[in-house]
Amino acid sequence: MMELEIDSIRVSLLNYQRVVILKEKDADRYLPIWIGPSEADAIAIKLQDVSVPRPLTHDLLHNVLGELGAQIKHILVSGLDHETFFAKIEVSFGDRKIQIDSRPSDALALAVRARVPIFAEETVLAKAGVKLDQNAEGAIIGDESAGGGSERQSPVAPEELEKMSAFSDFIENLDLGDIGEQGEKPKGQGSD
Repeated sequence: MMELEIDSIRVSLLNYQRVVILKEKDADRYLPIWIGPSEADAIAIKLQDVSVPRPLTHDLLHNVLGELGAQIKHILVSGLDHETFFAKIEVSFGDRKIQIDSRPSDALALAVRARVPIFAEETVLAKAGVKLDQNAEGAIIGDESAGGGSERQSPVAPEELEKMSAFSDFIENLDLGDIGEQGEKPKGQGSD
C-alpha cells in the first residue's frame, strides 16, 4: 500500500466532470479519480473548513460511527476494474477491525472528516497512476514496474489504452503548473 494525499479537485474543461487528484506522499505520482459533483463538494467543503448549517451525508456517517464507538483508521483505494475504482474504509470497533466496501469518493469524503490516512494498492497505481515526464513535457500513465519491483511490464496494449482514453484526454489537457494552488491540503491529516 502506498500513502496518498488529496492534492486538488479539478473540473475537466472537456466535459465539466470533477476529478480528484491524489498524490503519492513521497513521490511525484498522481492518481486521478473521476467523482460526482456532490462528492466533490463534500470533499472540498471539508478541505476548506467551510461550515454548513446542517450535516451532510458524510458528516452523518462519521458522527454515527463515532457515537457507536467505532473509529475510522484509514481508507484504501483497493481496486480498478473496467475504469471503475473501488475503495475500502477500515474501521475499528474495540478489538475488531472491519473493512467496508465503498466508492472512493465517499471514502475520501470520510477520510477528510476523520483526518485519517489515504492509501492505494500498488496495483491500482501501476494501472492508473500518472507520472509527469519533465523532459517530454507530458505525462506517463501507469508504471514501468509491476508491483514496485524491478521487473518490466510488457507495453500497454492498444485496447487498454482505449479503455483509459478518458483519463488520457484529461491528463493531456491538464495544466499542472499550478498544482497545489487550487486545493487546500487537509489540516492535521494523519492518524487519530
